[in-house]
Amino acid sequence: MLPFTCILFMCILASVSRATFNLSLPHQHPHPESVVLDVQWSLNASLSRRQTLSENTKDQCRTGNPIDDCWRCDPNWFNNRQRLADCSIGFARGTLGGKGGRIYTVTDSSDHDTVNPKPGTLRHAVIQDEPLWIVFSTNMVIELKHELIFNSFKTIDGRGVNVHITGNGCLTLQYVSHIIIHNIHVHHCKPSGNTDIASSPTHVGRRGRSDGDGISIFGSQKIWVDHCSLSYCTDGLVDAVMGSTGITISNSYFAHHDEVMLLGHDDRYLPDSGMQVTIAFNVFGVGLVQRMPRCRRGYIHVVNNDFTSWQMYAIGGSGNPTINSQGNRYSAPGDPSAKEVTKRVDTDEKDWTGWNWRTDGDIMVNGAYFVPSGAGVMTQYVKASSVEPKSATLVEQLTSNAGVFGETREETGSYSYPGYTGTTNAGSGGRGGSSGNDGDFFGMIFGSGAPPLPPSRLIASIFLSFLIILFLHSTTKVFYHYYCCSIHYKRKGINDN
Repeated sequence: MLPFTCILFMCILASVSRATFNLSLPHQHPHPESVVLDVQWSLNASLSRRQTLSENTKDQCRTGNPIDDCWRCDPNWFNNRQRLADCSIGFARGTLGGKGGRIYTVTDSSDHDTVNPKPGTLRHAVIQDEPLWIVFSTNMVIELKHELIFNSFKTIDGRGVNVHITGNGCLTLQYVSHIIIHNIHVHHCKPSGNTDIASSPTHVGRRGRSDGDGISIFGSQKIWVDHCSLSYCTDGLVDAVMGSTGITISNSYFAHHDEVMLLGHDDRYLPDSGMQVTIAFNVFGVGLVQRMPRCRRGYIHVVNNDFTSWQMYAIGGSGNPTINSQGNRYSAPGDPSAKEVTKRVDTDEKDWTGWNWRTDGDIMVNGAYFVPSGAGVMTQYVKASSVEPKSATLVEQLTSNAGVFGETREETGSYSYPGYTGTTNAGSGGRGGSSGNDGDFFGMIFGSGAPPLPPSRLIASIFLSFLIILFLHSTTKVFYHYYCCSIHYKRKGINDN
């Protein structure tokens, strides 16, 4: 029994090590600096087109924002909604969402049954196996009973109506790809769980307790969040962890929150080195404290955002993330101890001097200052900086429509519903891992609330481990018997003396 147990332990350890050190993620771009340059090219092209237009035409659609100008100048956009999928930029470029699928109209704002959701509800739409472009029949507030778990290839398109998603759990993107979330309010999200929830028409799983994130991205790729307004959630407004990559967060408005955005699960979780995120044309508005974003590992491109306030810091990180800040406007608070844009979290200066954090063309307001590091260390920064970033004086123009179209940016700040206690950020632990030291690595993977591995990976790992165990057991049984037993009795003799 001893040889078999030893072999089993070694196989499990080898499997975990192999998974941990495999840094190649699906949809991870091999040359992130080329994505940075492509974003800059798109912006330059859109601004150049705007300069050639008459003043009346400029007022109608052209802002110089390459995402908005891609679809808003079409007067028939309402009948060509799926054109939006061609407008993404940055690391989420190419995200399909529900492109090519049928239009699914949500007609029922209720959310009573998480196991057998009613047709016509948002929950029924997002779990379907087919690509869907999801729209809404009218203005609605969807108060979720538990977290809303997505299937792949879905677009939530709130253009033309006023849609609020709130309540328990909110939006969960777990082991999925090609998701677009566009033009909705997400706010007042609370923890929930320890219940059964359908993730497809044929699969219902037991879910542990969620964190209360607005949008939780877990082990997922090709995710685009655009023109959303997010505020007042219990944990993060947007958290992306556990090998998520190919993400763009754009044209959104963030307000009234403590820990705004977490990118990366844990400093020790090496697959997050492949995380690649573009944060573009957003407004980080009133009532924010920190994490805009807070990064672990990965490559984060922060371009042409307007940081209007913070209480602790704007951009933080640990675990040696690459942060490329271009053409942003950073407005520091009045507190003289909170003027620094950047924060290396729980890291000595001698350990972060080589980290690649760059500021190019940023505007610093009210005494704000950015502490760069890693000068000349990585070639990719030479390439990324070879194109002069657009002046941050254009930030106000580029972000003028950030958030949900046609809505005042402060509207969700006064929103209330029965049962809301006013707690905006309790900082619970759990799957998002953003309390205290930002999560328990082993609790995330092996705890009762841990999500299952994708079936194909789970079956392959079990089969491979079984074959290895049989092979090693048959070829090393005699060796382990005599070797282990001799060592055992020798040690026993020594101890007896």
